[in-house]
Amino acid sequence: MSFAIAGISALIVVLICAAIVYSWTFTPHGRLDVEMAVLLKLMPKLPRPGSVPAAQLRQRIRDAARRFKGRPVPILHVEDRSIPGPAGIIPVRVYRPSDESKLPIVVYYHGGGFTWGDLDTHDNLCRKLSNRSGAIVVSVAYRLAPEHPFPAAVEDSYAALEWVAQNGAEISGDPGRIAVAGDSAGGNLAAIMALKSRDLNGPKIALQVLYYAGTSMTDLRTKSMEEFGEGYFLTRAYIQFNSEQYVPAAADRSLPYASPILASDHRGLPPALIITAEFDPLRDSGEAYARKLADAGVPTHLSRYEGVVHGFLSFPFVRKADRAIDESAAALREAFGRNSP
Repeated sequence: MSFAIAGISALIVVLICAAIVYSWTFTPHGRLDVEMAVLLKLMPKLPRPGSVPAAQLRQRIRDAARRFKGRPVPILHVEDRSIPGPAGIIPVRVYRPSDESKLPIVVYYHGGGFTWGDLDTHDNLCRKLSNRSGAIVVSVAYRLAPEHPFPAAVEDSYAALEWVAQNGAEISGDPGRIAVAGDSAGGNLAAIMALKSRDLNGPKIALQVLYYAGTSMTDLRTKSMEEFGEGYFLTRAYIQFNSEQYVPAAADRSLPYASPILASDHRGLPPALIITAEFDPLRDSGEAYARKLADAGVPTHLSRYEGVVHGFLSFPFVRKADRAIDESAAALREAFGRNSP
């Protein structure tokens, strides 16, 4: 009898816990995926913008990323290199999924609001993208604000793209098949690389993959900014603070190499895959850019992932992160196939 009572008691506890977790999925604006709701409860909140020095905040983010990511995803070869940049050396990390030569290349720009993030915080994401796309991924550690404000990140990002186009064979890659990709701030930079390369007749880009990218630094009044600007990991306050840290001069925030949606002409840009998150203050910015590209005749595919927040690609145990990486890997394979010699 005592065993039966204990079993019933344990079952009741499990059911109560399940009911509590289930209740976390409900929000005033829809339902979160279960694993996303649990992670939001478990994740420490970001400190108040500006309350922690940049170097200290970066270390906190690195430590959290290390705890969350677990073991590195296996991949054939990873190499850290240093390439020349406009203000000195740019660290890059090269991921190669196979021993084949002339593999296509994805130049990847990490997120972090232009003020944090590095090669380590996005290591597993790049490993997965390389493995699943069959492409070499070159992850770029561009200079960060506030020490290095706009346009430092743009200059480093473009220098890395040019280096890949000129030296791709050095890393067993095919300089004739290059794509750009990035998440959040890195998505902004990837979009700008497509613009700048077109403007300067630079490297030919087969595809731009933009994960929950901010495309405007001048408009914080979108519906998604109002609804999801607090309580869903990334906050409106941080978006504004990071924008000011990265582009201190307000007038410069309207420049197309800061806000790519404000470019006067989007015609002739490479095809785009734009992935957004439902509960993301930057959602409407990314989706408005998808419409802008499509209106300019650019082949554009927009995928909104329901039930997840900004940054979901880097969170552990989020099923839709794997789905988004699979979708982008398939799009990359298709784009590179179209550009095969």
